[in-house]
Amino acid sequence: MLFSSLIFIWFFLPAVFFFYHLVPWRQGKNLILLASSLFFYTWGEPRYIFLMLTSIAINYVFGFALAKVSNKSWGAGLLTICLVINLGLLTYFKYFNFLIELINHIFTAETISLKDISLPIGISFYTFQALSYVIDVYRGDIGVQKNPIYLALYISFFPQLIAGPIVKYHDIEAQIEVRSTTLNMQAYGIKRFSYGLGKKVILSNAFAQAADRIFALSGVELGTLLIWFGILLYTLQIYFDFSGYSDMAIGLGKMFGFNFMENFRYPYLSDSISEFWRRWHISLSTWFKEYLYIPLGGNRKGLSRTCANLFIVFMATGLWHGASVTFVLWGMYYGVLLVAERLFLGKWLKKNPWKWLNHVYAMIAVMFGWMLFRAERLSTAKMWLGNMIRWSRGTDSLWMYVNPRLFFCIAAGILLCGPLQHLLPGLTERLYREDKFDLLDVVIMAAILPYSTMLLVSNTYNPFIYFRF
Repeated sequence: MLFSSLIFIWFFLPAVFFFYHLVPWRQGKNLILLASSLFFYTWGEPRYIFLMLTSIAINYVFGFALAKVSNKSWGAGLLTICLVINLGLLTYFKYFNFLIELINHIFTAETISLKDISLPIGISFYTFQALSYVIDVYRGDIGVQKNPIYLALYISFFPQLIAGPIVKYHDIEAQIEVRSTTLNMQAYGIKRFSYGLGKKVILSNAFAQAADRIFALSGVELGTLLIWFGILLYTLQIYFDFSGYSDMAIGLGKMFGFNFMENFRYPYLSDSISEFWRRWHISLSTWFKEYLYIPLGGNRKGLSRTCANLFIVFMATGLWHGASVTFVLWGMYYGVLLVAERLFLGKWLKKNPWKWLNHVYAMIAVMFGWMLFRAERLSTAKMWLGNMIRWSRGTDSLWMYVNPRLFFCIAAGILLCGPLQHLLPGLTERLYREDKFDLLDVVIMAAILPYSTMLLVSNTYNPFIYFRF
């Protein structure tokens, strides 16, 4: 069930909101949210609800065991077993066929047959959330959660279940047990959800429809101007798709008294790749920093080790996004850029008197990265890269894929992905201010919600990029 679907907006969400506020006691509210979350997941993946419940049960049991064990070696052993089980399930459902294809390619024969395995929705997100709980218990950063309802709600909570933001247990532990829901929070939650819905339905879907047509072309049809135009559309699409989803998730959390971390801070304003990753998918970056980069040694063991750790983290980041060579290369690509910035490029960027060139460098690098991210096969990526860096007229004209509405959306997208907020700081403050809700907010929502609904009713084209992770 997509957030940007009519059944969610007009049936599921109002029903959950009504019953949540009808029940007066805290435990009852949590039961309503847990039942709603399990129903939400079952609606989209009825086969895999038992996989999620199994994940919850495993991590609940291991959390208890880790809290009871006083011997450090035994604790480390239990944690290792728990990590192997969690990552083993993730590997089987997400990477099994990918690994088999690699083995068969190495041996140039079909040594092992592929299996018909469909990817459970959101498995990467809820697995990482479960891991944050057991690791925090092992470290002693939190106490064990004895109430299975609380832990189940944390892992399965529907606002951030299928595409984040990834919520670490220690950030939300207190909110699960005790929270308040004020009118200001609810009003702000509705506002954030509305803005996120507009990003997704009005802007991202328009970019996606044109981009998909362009990327379906062959190398002969796809000229240099057209491929760059397609990459521009995809650059805007993925930002408004994912940041729109995060806005909706944050807004939904607010409606029920939860505070989720911001997942985006206008990443396309960045002047370096290091800055880009401090602004893009912040919840994933901080998860890898806390649970992989720092345990590997972080930047505490010399420059060479720091660079190696950065590269490992971004290889893992690429692999986390999907079972594909292009995702791995995408992660390695960013690993190389970040290591280069750590070694020498970052110093050059700081000394550069023409700061606008830093931004140009960052955006071109990001767009090349999105080309890799979008390509489903290495051969496709090679073809697109060739057309991007070597002039080609192509047989299809760029003007075949544009229309006045798309031009308007591109102009609005470029302005609203950061430049307008940078030029008008008061606009950013207004967007994120929780203690002020006035007539202008009502007018904007009154425009976004009906128009988004009209688009959803009239058009079934409603893809969600991060839905597959």
